[in-house]
Amino acid sequence: MNTPAPAPAALDVDQARARLPELTVVDVRTPAEYASGHLPGALNVPLDRIGRAAADVRRAAERGGVLVVCASGVRSAKACALLAGHGVSAATLVGGTAAWASAGHGLHRPEAPAGRPGLSMERQVRLTAGALVLLGLALGLVLHPLLLLLAAGVAGGLVLSALTGTCGMAALLARLPHNRPRTADLDAALAALRGRAPGQRHR
Repeated sequence: MNTPAPAPAALDVDQARARLPELTVVDVRTPAEYASGHLPGALNVPLDRIGRAAADVRRAAERGGVLVVCASGVRSAKACALLAGHGVSAATLVGGTAAWASAGHGLHRPEAPAGRPGLSMERQVRLTAGALVLLGLALGLVLHPLLLLLAAGVAGGLVLSALTGTCGMAALLARLPHNRPRTADLDAALAALRGRAPGQRHR
């Protein structure tokens, strides 16, 4: 009988802020989200690349604590679970970057690379889902009623996403070019994980 994996360790905003100088912070959002504002010193390793980074995160964990962050805490918890499967212990930030900003703590906002919009994944999902629903309604009214199923399918997917805490549309959107890190950016983040001492800030 399989036992459920233990929940990852979690730090609230106050705990994370107090320990920030000693932590290596890994932001698992897309590059576009990361560029829109991230915790000071955070390194960007998107969730779909976290397996590749596991060995480097392990090195960072051996030097001090690792804090994984995302927008709300959902993706960072998944990343912690994936890292645990590689024998790497990491904590997730409760409430994510949104909670950090809501508490009045600053975010680092570098200039976004040209051609990469700074929309959060949540906004990208809402924009795409809304566009698909409108398209399905329009096609269903103009061409054929069966095309209304497109709108119904998107609505059903959103309900399933809310119930399960997963989002297939977000997974698909994360594969778009503007949401994927350039090889050089990811390599730089991995190099920083390998070589940075605790408390050294990365901009």
